[in-house]
Amino acid sequence: MVEADKNITFPEVDNIYLAADRLRGVATHTPLQENLNLSDKYSANIFLKREDLQVVRSYKIRGAYNKMASLPPAALAKGVVCASAGNHAQGVAYACRKMQVKGIIFMPTTTPNQKVKQVKLFGKEFVEVQLVGDTYDDAYHAAFDYVETHDSTFVHPFDDLQVMEGQGTVGLEIFKDAHFKIDYLLMAIGGGGLASGVSTVFRQLSPKTKLIGVEPQGSPSMKRAIEEGHVVTLDEIDKFVDGAAVKRTGEMTFEVCRRNLDQVLLVPEGKVCTTILQLYNEDAIVAEPAGALTIAALDFLRDEIKGKNVVCLVSGGNNDITRTEEIKERSLLYEGLKHYFIIRFPQRAGAMREFLSDVLGPTDDITLFEYSKKTNRERGPALVGIELKQKADFEALLDRMRNAKIHFEYLNDKPDLFEFLI
Repeated sequence: MVEADKNITFPEVDNIYLAADRLRGVATHTPLQENLNLSDKYSANIFLKREDLQVVRSYKIRGAYNKMASLPPAALAKGVVCASAGNHAQGVAYACRKMQVKGIIFMPTTTPNQKVKQVKLFGKEFVEVQLVGDTYDDAYHAAFDYVETHDSTFVHPFDDLQVMEGQGTVGLEIFKDAHFKIDYLLMAIGGGGLASGVSTVFRQLSPKTKLIGVEPQGSPSMKRAIEEGHVVTLDEIDKFVDGAAVKRTGEMTFEVCRRNLDQVLLVPEGKVCTTILQLYNEDAIVAEPAGALTIAALDFLRDEIKGKNVVCLVSGGNNDITRTEEIKERSLLYEGLKHYFIIRFPQRAGAMREFLSDVLGPTDDITLFEYSKKTNRERGPALVGIELKQKADFEALLDRMRNAKIHFEYLNDKPDLFEFLI
């Protein structure tokens, strides 16, 4: 084994091949598909590795199963434990069912019922779900308490050698199926298990491929760690891209990614939302936020990938339909098409009519209007949301509001007030 400075043991390609043997008949060999829409858009050859078509709709089954299949029978007899509110829980549940091993899965009480049902569906009678606390950290600590008292094995979602090597089998499939030179390979980073495994394969088998990790802008834990030279714990993160939003990467995954990756790119959550909608509308691909990260990143590499062969790893497709409105909203805000104001209308007849006729453009649409008349004031505040047809219409809207001497406060650039009111 190759050792890092902090006694970190790196994954090895030979072990990733062994993991691929263990996963035969368990994990699906997912397709590597050329995407004509994206290829035309970016003047490049864009291929998607479709882990959203995996048996549990994400790559997580690979690492979970490989970890469990590496355990001795005596350890398996005592069962396994994990903490997760998403894809890792489903991967462990499916592995438990396949191997007929007892699994205890700790999830926060705030986990949507749909996700809890999916875990139970994949695990059947071999899995017990325990809902604990309000956050992932609560579930994580409860899982460790259980491990200590029951001598069970904890299956870590990313910071584990066998988990990384299991995820690395995605890289073997990409390399095998790509009958062309891969110039760029993009992969999402949360804790770093997927990027560690896949980058290990490509550093040895295709060393000239540029390896790019992609993180959500609101949770740049790996980028910060690489910049500072050590693992850091972020104080606050945006949890929207839940499959890739972690406050702290793994110690092992940090060392592997620091050594293997050429770049870590940050992508705004709003851009991820726009990409999710485009993938669904244009290609009938249902991608979860983390699954859309690598495709969203293409916009920030547009110039350098022209004419190149690019592979985007679509890591998962477990998107909750109840999030659709939030996804649309975040997309519109990012694209500059949705704007919120507090407008103080004169409390007289015809004030609203004048606003509609003199201020609102012909293609502008009011999507939110909340107003309560204040009988003891000259002006009454209204919360108004306006959706534009195109981004360029915004300055004209502001000009008309000023010319009409409308008293207003713009909310989009005031995050504390915006989150409180919207």
